[in-house]
Amino acid sequence: MSRFFVDAWDPAYGASFEAGGGPAAPSSARVEPDHEVPAVDWRAIGPRPGVRAPDVVLLVDGVRRIDASVWTAEDDGNSYPGIAASYAAGVVRCDLERGAAQLAGAKVGRGLFTASPSAQDVVAGSVHYPVHRVGGTGELAKLPAAVQGPLTALEVEVSGAARIDGDLLVVDGPLRNRRQLPRTLGYIKTQHSQYLDARLTAVVTGLAPGERSPVFRLGTAWGGWSWYLRLPVAAGAPWAGIVRVECSAELDVAEAVALADLSLVTLPRFASTPYKDPRAPQNLVPIAGLERRLRALLGDARLLHRVLTAAARPRA
Repeated sequence: MSRFFVDAWDPAYGASFEAGGGPAAPSSARVEPDHEVPAVDWRAIGPRPGVRAPDVVLLVDGVRRIDASVWTAEDDGNSYPGIAASYAAGVVRCDLERGAAQLAGAKVGRGLFTASPSAQDVVAGSVHYPVHRVGGTGELAKLPAAVQGPLTALEVEVSGAARIDGDLLVVDGPLRNRRQLPRTLGYIKTQHSQYLDARLTAVVTGLAPGERSPVFRLGTAWGGWSWYLRLPVAAGAPWAGIVRVECSAELDVAEAVALADLSLVTLPRFASTPYKDPRAPQNLVPIAGLERRLRALLGDARLLHRVLTAAARPRA
């Protein structure tokens, strides 16, 4: 039979890469691979002499949960779907010099997301779901994506309050509208899109643990510099342990390369192991702990569902 691989991730979390052995969907983004190394000379890059990890690394992440699906009844007979959602953002401060990590800040937000023109805030005791009115027809399937904007804003708020000079901020996921933040990396652990041609992709899948690809530039709507690196991982599928890292397009190529070199001596030390994390090695150890803490801060889902149900009952 042909050779096959088993993804180390727990199937409950999907896969670390798309079906077919890697990112399945070709991207239409314009890719400029010649900035650090000419495309014809692409090769794996290891740690450069003299590059050391920063003393302080901040890792920020957010979680979200739908507490209830709702429907409105409008005076004109129309009805709109909505979701009552809770979300939280936090930042872990890792002091590499002391070998210590601690929660540096966390915040919880809630909201009622709907296109209903008549929807009002839901207030039940100390629980408050402010209305976030979405555009368009507000289809139910598209409402969870509307939570991302407020969640990102919360992540920016908590991480900004924890920053110090000389630190490195690692955002779990794409940078999106956080590209203006200094010394900041976007950390993408699941690969969906095929950005590179077959020859350059072969360089990526040929990376050894602790190596990275050259820096390239993406011409997507969010744009920016990007590179791949492979975390410590046992031999496995071609894309096992590979993550994509990105930084602001506003940086020049030398600054982007410096951040790429910094990521290579910093991120692998946070890699998780399969016996501790079902999404190893990509789900970094501080991020996994932060996610557990943030989910606890969201509150009891069953209690919040009962609170929302009670708030929806007509008053006598």
